[in-house]
Amino acid sequence: MASSAALRNGWYSLSWYGVAALVLLIDQYTKVLAESALDYGRPVEVFSWFNLTLQYNTGAAFSFLSDAGGWQRYFFTGVAILISVVLVVWLYRLPRDHKLMGLALALILGGALGNVWDRIVLGHVVDFISVHYAGRYFPAFNIADSAISLGAACMIFDSVFGGESNSSTERGIKAK
Repeated sequence: MASSAALRNGWYSLSWYGVAALVLLIDQYTKVLAESALDYGRPVEVFSWFNLTLQYNTGAAFSFLSDAGGWQRYFFTGVAILISVVLVVWLYRLPRDHKLMGLALALILGGALGNVWDRIVLGHVVDFISVHYAGRYFPAFNIADSAISLGAACMIFDSVFGGESNSSTERGIKAK
C-alpha cells in the first residue's frame, strides 16, 4: 500500500491552482466590466431583487472597519496574503482523493487573491453585486467574495459529510 505522502497532490495540485487562477481572472474581468459600465453608487436593476451597483470597500467583509483610517488596507492585505500562502501549501499537501476539499481551497484561494489584487493596486475592493428584498439590502459583493463563500460552503460540506470516509481512507481502511 502506498504511503499517504505518495498520495498527496504534489504536482497534481497545479490543476487546483488553475481553478484558483480562473477564479482570479473572472473576478478581475467582471470588476473591470463593472467599473467601465456602471456609475459609482447608482443601481442598475437586473431583477426586482438583484441590482448591479458599483461600490468600493476599504474594509473587510460587509465593510467592516471601512472607516478605520487606512491601516486596515495593509492589515487585510497581509492577512489575505498569509492565508493564500497557507492555502497554496495545503493544496500541495492535500491527498489526491480529497477532491471537494481541493475545490474548496482553490475557490477560497482564487477569491482571496482577487480581493488582494484590488487592495494592492486600487486601495479598495470593487463590489458590484447587490441583492435585496423588501427594502433590505445584503452588502454588495463581487465574484471573489462569491468564490470564497462557495469554497467555505464546500469545506463545511466536506467536513460534515466527507470527513469520515476521508479519514478512513487516510488510515488505509476501505470505506464501504
